[in-house]
Amino acid sequence: MHDLNFVRTNLELVEKKLRDRNADPAALLGDFRALDQKRREAITSAEQLNARINALSKQIGEYKRSGQDAGELFREAAAIKAEIEGFSSVAKALDNEMVGWLTTIPNLCRDEVPIGRDETANLEVKKWGTIPTYDFQPKPHWELGEQLGILDLNRASKISGARFAVYWGDGAKLERALISFMLDQHTREHGYTEVLPPFMVNSKSLFGTGQLPKFADDLFRCSDAEGLTPGQYRDNDHWLIPTAEVPVTNLFRDEVLDEAKLPIALTAYTPCFRSEAGSYGKDVRGIIRQHQFQKVELVKFTRPEESDAEHEQLTRNAETILERLELPYRRMLLCTGDTGFSSAKTFDLEVWLPGQNLYREISSCSNFEAFQARRANIRYKPKGQNKTTFVHTLNGSGLAVGRTWLAILENYQQADGTVRVPAALVPYMGGQEIIRPRAGA
Repeated sequence: MHDLNFVRTNLELVEKKLRDRNADPAALLGDFRALDQKRREAITSAEQLNARINALSKQIGEYKRSGQDAGELFREAAAIKAEIEGFSSVAKALDNEMVGWLTTIPNLCRDEVPIGRDETANLEVKKWGTIPTYDFQPKPHWELGEQLGILDLNRASKISGARFAVYWGDGAKLERALISFMLDQHTREHGYTEVLPPFMVNSKSLFGTGQLPKFADDLFRCSDAEGLTPGQYRDNDHWLIPTAEVPVTNLFRDEVLDEAKLPIALTAYTPCFRSEAGSYGKDVRGIIRQHQFQKVELVKFTRPEESDAEHEQLTRNAETILERLELPYRRMLLCTGDTGFSSAKTFDLEVWLPGQNLYREISSCSNFEAFQARRANIRYKPKGQNKTTFVHTLNGSGLAVGRTWLAILENYQQADGTVRVPAALVPYMGGQEIIRPRAGA
């Protein structure tokens, strides 16, 4: 969320930045300018009346010292105080209304973010690895998984519906190996602290990271919210998490962090749950877009002046997983039209999928600056200062486990239909180097 005073004093800049995002400032800001004018008028009226109160107080003092009757002055002061309270109430109500508008306004993209309408304007920053070549036609992961007997979408559909998956045998083993490998890399090599958070959160948590109120349709809501209309939330209602970013960021909601402990770097494995509203007909084959998937997340809390460097480091930490697994990838700087609601700047990592002959996102690494911290009230007190200030929050997938799983199948497939296990994962697979068709599949 934005600082109200910043928006007031930089309204033209805010409107331009919203247009850069292909958003309509008039629709998002509504009557912000008119509301702010009414608020200023109410405050000015209250200040003028306060000046009159001060003058009356002096006059009342003079009357008392001279023995004159100040009753009429007292009555006038009481009436003015009632007017002041009225104007103050109006100003506060207008403040609250404007803050309500601000909760639906996206973060402002950094100046270095390319301006564009959609992913076609994203900027390739780097490429890593060599695109593999084959002396056979490479297959997509859904064919490989079915032939190996390790990926079962039909039975998943039977028990849960579309966009779910069942992993059998080495498929389940590979998923588990990837989770352990990623967590070990981030904790042992990159210095993150592992945390295992709840997989259900309340509405305040989703508001803090920016999913609510705008993206409620993308979430799974639990039945303890029955009877509430859209936009209504209870302190004790629950939602399934769309990403570990939500519970991990909210660990420090309404807290003042010790500056000496910054930056704080946390990593978490969780399942993730998304309704995929609006994605009908997209990625219907395989496990690219699921209602439930596993992910290892990276979250950082930093000083504002360090967030750029920490953003680069977090992105490199995610890239290192791909490099250790020897999976070709590219880093993309997202344009304004493709940058997420809460982010000021995002790098997407896209892994090469030979079975589909394309790059596919496997991680988004974002700098939210103070946007989430202001919503979640996460602060710290800079050394030598009396006031607290908001931290900057960052997060990225390190990595999406299912997409890493399918990238391994497609990149490490062999002519006989088997799949080699990346060298870095062999210890996590109990020494197994080849995934072969499951017996009895």
